[in-house]
Amino acid sequence: MTTKTTSRATRFTDVLNPVVAGLISVIVNYGGTFILVFQAAQVAGLSAGQTASWVWSVSIGVGITGLMLSWRYREPIITAWSTPAAAFLVIALETTPYAEAIGAYIVSATAFVLLGLSGYFDRLVRVIPLSIASALLAGILLQFGIGAFGGASLDPLLVGMLVGAYLVLKRLAPRYAVVGILVLGLIFLISQGRVDLSGLELRFATPVFTMPEFSLNSLLSVALPLFLITLSGQYMPGMLVLRNDGYKTSANPIVTLTGLGSLVMAPFGSHAFNIAAITAAIVTGSEAHEDPAKRWIGGIAAGLFYTIIGIFGVTLAAVFMAFPTTFITTLAGLALVGTIGNSLASALSDPRTREAALITFLAAAANIQMLGIGGAFWGLVVGLLAYLLLSLDRPKLVARDATASSSVNR
Repeated sequence: MTTKTTSRATRFTDVLNPVVAGLISVIVNYGGTFILVFQAAQVAGLSAGQTASWVWSVSIGVGITGLMLSWRYREPIITAWSTPAAAFLVIALETTPYAEAIGAYIVSATAFVLLGLSGYFDRLVRVIPLSIASALLAGILLQFGIGAFGGASLDPLLVGMLVGAYLVLKRLAPRYAVVGILVLGLIFLISQGRVDLSGLELRFATPVFTMPEFSLNSLLSVALPLFLITLSGQYMPGMLVLRNDGYKTSANPIVTLTGLGSLVMAPFGSHAFNIAAITAAIVTGSEAHEDPAKRWIGGIAAGLFYTIIGIFGVTLAAVFMAFPTTFITTLAGLALVGTIGNSLASALSDPRTREAALITFLAAAANIQMLGIGGAFWGLVVGLLAYLLLSLDRPKLVARDATASSSVNR
């Protein structure tokens, strides 16, 4: 009887942990970055219906593509909207008519479909050394790890409770640490009356179709930057997250399917969706489940949560945005502690590439912004340059030095 009970508890945990990891990734995504979509919609002068349609299209698209990819490949393939692209649109939509922006979304999505079908992106990802990929991921996630403690000066009671609970749970019940801080944090906020959902009502979102218009201006000023920003800021680090945690799914079907989904949803407002990077690490890492083969359940859960939110449009997105920013940043940072630690250990494990990996880590953490392209891309560029100059052919040099030293000793 005891054996059966233990077996049931294990099976329950096998499902619960990745599901909660999927939920946290969704909460972090809506609570942390979705405000950019509302800002861009406001700048563009969109109506409430058009804004709700944008939420509907991007949420449904992200949910369905992530669910399909996770189910097909049995890996936690988390998709998300392009956050750097949304930040770019806050500026671009000031001067670009909305119909032309829709046309630009379509052109950018088509380019991603063609890129995925060509197979070149997958080849590019596979040639990046593991130490550089791990260092890049650690650098990208560093700000989130710092964010877990940075809110202590503003909200010491909340942050102190979450960090303390995390440490105690990691000691007593490590498999439930992230689940526990989520539950305890929500209880704490509700008991303090800091989450006001009194005015919330569930309403179905209605998609609004916008006829696209195409112009040379929107092609050069919106479509091209949108493509490059999403490619460098989302797809590259997103695939590196999967590779870093041992998942080998080809990038080609991921780029193709998310590009196709973006193409279908573009006339309803979706700017771009793609493989996730930062929020994906919450589900692909060991915190989601000790067994990598069980983490794909988190991908399914995230896809379902996104789809449900999309059905109700702005309504449920507003729930996540009602949480205090400190709660979101602390929760995300603590959920990523294990991933950051594993990434750093992998990046610095080989003495031959350690210096190049450290430079990659620092460059990515610096979040360099140049030419409208985000820090992940520049971190990768600096890291690969350091690797080529410092690490390539170093074994030959080491062997030559060792031979010379041996000759002198003799």
